[in-house]
Amino acid sequence: MFGVTVSDHLMVAHSLRGEVFGPAQRLHGATYVVEATFRAAGLDDDGIVVDLGAAARLLAEVLDPLRYRNLDEEPGLAGRNTTTEVLAREVADRLAAGVAEGALGPTAPTRLTAIGVTLRETPQAWASYERSVTPS
Repeated sequence: MFGVTVSDHLMVAHSLRGEVFGPAQRLHGATYVVEATFRAAGLDDDGIVVDLGAAARLLAEVLDPLRYRNLDEEPGLAGRNTTTEVLAREVADRLAAGVAEGALGPTAPTRLTAIGVTLRETPQAWASYERSVTPS
């Protein structure tokens, strides 16, 4: 299995519901390093999984609507506990939608097998989510 990873960053505000979150129940900011990995069993005719530039652009496009936003007020996220795990899944799902729409080229939707997203909150703590490119 081949994988190509691109990264970006994301700054948001949010609050988390539940005693387990302690002070994070109050509105606070979070900064994440976001890594997106695109996986394929083989390489295309050019010898790549996907074009790195196109993958970086797609990740930026997916993150742009979330940047510098209060996620508690964002459609589709309001009312949800936007934990690091939940955000990793949200980003992966948005990337998969972009792949399906052709953002990484016409063969990517059939060649790619999985997309993995890791959100790093600190150098010591992160969460990941990996999903199939095709809807399950």
